[in-house]
Amino acid sequence: KHLPDLKGRTLITSDGTTILGADDKAGIAEIITMIQCLKEENISHGPLSVAFTPDEEIGTGASHFNVEEFGADYGYTLDGDTEGEIQFENFNACKADFEIEGVNVHPGSSKDTLVNASLVAMEINSMLPSGDTPRDTEGYEGFYHLVNMSGEVGHAELHYIVRDHDAATFEVRQQTLRHIEKLINEKWGKGTVKLTITQQYRNMSEIIAECMHLIENAKKACENAGVTPLVEAIRGGTDGSQLSFKGLPCPNLGTGGHGYHGPYEHITAEGMDAAAKVALELVKIYADKVKA
Repeated sequence: KHLPDLKGRTLITSDGTTILGADDKAGIAEIITMIQCLKEENISHGPLSVAFTPDEEIGTGASHFNVEEFGADYGYTLDGDTEGEIQFENFNACKADFEIEGVNVHPGSSKDTLVNASLVAMEINSMLPSGDTPRDTEGYEGFYHLVNMSGEVGHAELHYIVRDHDAATFEVRQQTLRHIEKLINEKWGKGTVKLTITQQYRNMSEIIAECMHLIENAKKACENAGVTPLVEAIRGGTDGSQLSFKGLPCPNLGTGGHGYHGPYEHITAEGMDAAAKVALELVKIYADKVKA
């Protein structure tokens, strides 16, 4: 639905058999372009620290990031979508894995004995709210997302990711999963199902709320670059979340990309140029603050 807004631009896509990888290649290219402009145009600036993190897409990119060695008071990640995006609210996130052990006996003599692990897995999924899926939610609404499943009679597995912006509701979602585990084991026998919940990242808004100048300066940088600022919540996560909780408040900026994580991913050269210019304007804003 946004494609008409890109009319006249240089559209960059993959050949359709794989992802483009603009998330996060675009952010890297834009940061490097910003540094190149600083050097070539001899633009004055304060102390700058730059780093590229691996494994951002699985929520562990900043796990081993040394904030003290990085040596900055504040930061920004370039990991968003449309140029001009400014994000400081993200999902609370965990993954939830169900392992189901069935009782596999000959079907001809299985009355009151056989427990089909695959059918139990289907029962577990049916106990979740049917409307709480990514397809059916938007804005600040959270979800359960079944990302992978496998099974046969004797053993089955369900792998979910769970997301919610609100911390209290996020906890309720986890309690719902634990309650399902309890009910299934009461019905089919102790040890039928084992639930493992692994925390991934938290909503950084509680950290950024104490330093909203980061958002105001980002909005000003967008305006200086001729880009409309768009402050909105992320329906996902970013390394800025982990970094914020590690002591480096770090909101997220748009890169100009769209349709991430799939074969329809695309970006425009003009969008990338605009995102790099926003980053450059941010550096200028903070340079003026250092001088002051």
